[in-house]
Amino acid sequence: MLAIMGFSKQYPALMENLRRPITGFTFAQLSEELAKLGKEKYRTQQVFFWLYRKRVRTFAEMTNLSKEVREYLELNFYIPAPPQVSMQVSQEDNAHKYLYKMTDGKTIETVLMPIKDRLTQCVSSQVGCAMACAFCNTGDMGLMRNLATHEIVDQILEVARNYPDSITQKYGDRITNIVYMGMGEPLHNLQNVLDSLDILTHPHGFNISHRKITVSTSGLVPQMLELGKKTRVNLAVSLNATTDEIRDQVMPVNKRYNLKALLDGCKEYELGPGRRITFEYVILKGVNDSRSDAQRMLRLLDGIPSKINLIPYNPHPASPFLRPELPELLAFQKYLLDRGATATVRFSKGPDILAACGQLRSKEALRSKYAERAARV
Repeated sequence: MLAIMGFSKQYPALMENLRRPITGFTFAQLSEELAKLGKEKYRTQQVFFWLYRKRVRTFAEMTNLSKEVREYLELNFYIPAPPQVSMQVSQEDNAHKYLYKMTDGKTIETVLMPIKDRLTQCVSSQVGCAMACAFCNTGDMGLMRNLATHEIVDQILEVARNYPDSITQKYGDRITNIVYMGMGEPLHNLQNVLDSLDILTHPHGFNISHRKITVSTSGLVPQMLELGKKTRVNLAVSLNATTDEIRDQVMPVNKRYNLKALLDGCKEYELGPGRRITFEYVILKGVNDSRSDAQRMLRLLDGIPSKINLIPYNPHPASPFLRPELPELLAFQKYLLDRGATATVRFSKGPDILAACGQLRSKEALRSKYAERAARV
């Protein structure tokens, strides 16, 4: 131990490279790591308490751990604290959009959304996205890379460390809901998403109920089925069209998993008692908003325990689509409701700061992408 301590002091830069982000370890993984160091399992409970309940930034603050254990942690791990590049607050609905920089210079966005009695955070799972949905600002970036487990968890942790007074006065200092609907396709980064869910739901971690977390997918069917086998969080499926012809145009993933494959997968998906799949339907004026679309939607979802989120398209510079008029949107909803469907209209938070559904896009990440491309030429 003393030899290692001496080595770390002599070569601090090398030791920094050897240390690993502790927020990237699930409870089981960290218990295994500490067992290698000869530490008891209850130490993991203590570490998780300090990380996710007290949200400490240093191991020195973990005061009920012995000095020896803290030194072990310091030598082998570090507590990430991604720098905040910017934070914008919506004047319309008090949504907070945060931009964080990763260690490689890439940036990601996450959005904190106060909604009546809930405090919901929309987290990112990738830098950019490979799905290239025609209406999505993030998809226009292309995929730069997956986020590591700790980079997903750190979004929630870092925002929680800095809740503004306007949030804590009404909601306290504890997040109530998480949605994986930020930058990226979560199921394209499945294992890291699963590990982050383990940390968020673990009794000694954030201890958030599975029913309060929703993972969204554009329709990666095999990964969707695996998600259902390995976790009990809510599933949201981006439908967005009722024919393969239209869905091929707005969601290229449909060419790989068409509507039949997607809906067959939804019927096979393991739902618990009383649980339903949420189908998200971004309404694009003149594209997927006809009475025929509403009729087809009812037929497509017949036999699937479901609820429908109708999302009026949120305009952004990278997309040519138009937002539907409110009367048209409500008429579409009424047609579904009158025929027994559960259908709600979801007005996204933060459209004035480009924080709404489909609007997230990092200018800094794009600049990095173009710089890398220029360097290769």
